[in-house]
Amino acid sequence: MASATSATSRSVLELIDRADERSLAAAGLACLDRCLPLLAPEGAEVLRPVWAAVARGDGGAWCESLAKARGDLDEVPAGDEAAQGVREMLAEAPAEWAAEPLREWASSCSHAALALHGRYDGAGGATELVDRCRAGDADGAGPLLAGELRRQHTVLESVAHGPTGLRRARELSTEGGRVLRAVVSRRARTS
Repeated sequence: MASATSATSRSVLELIDRADERSLAAAGLACLDRCLPLLAPEGAEVLRPVWAAVARGDGGAWCESLAKARGDLDEVPAGDEAAQGVREMLAEAPAEWAAEPLREWASSCSHAALALHGRYDGAGGATELVDRCRAGDADGAGPLLAGELRRQHTVLESVAHGPTGLRRARELSTEGGRVLRAVVSRRARTS
């Protein structure tokens, strides 16, 4: 199996550039979903209606479900910089179901998710490293950052294949959220 950084694979940036609306919405939402434990450890259900809107490709339901998720998560205090970054990912989600605003959001979420993951492993969340990872060069990435990069790559490739790909994206988001939650919990115990 080729890695996300092999010479024959497209970079995350290339995959985002080629994605359609549904794929872009799913990619951004998947990044947000994986990072959600930093803001609301038990908040995964909040995004379920947004995932359903993506599955249907329904711009009206997308807008409505985003507004509800924002309202639900506004009640959760954003205690630190990482939690605030997750809140910003949701706040920046475009209400418009159109390629360019979704592409900009998916790209921003990709960068933010990689930076947040890098912050919790040995690599740090340095912008230069995150930019290199997104361009296809993961040299120097720690295990958490490299894992997030693989998930982003797999999500973008999977969602291009329709509903089955969306299920895979959700599974990867659930798995990634569990990994991040465990790392943060372990860090809190050792601090």
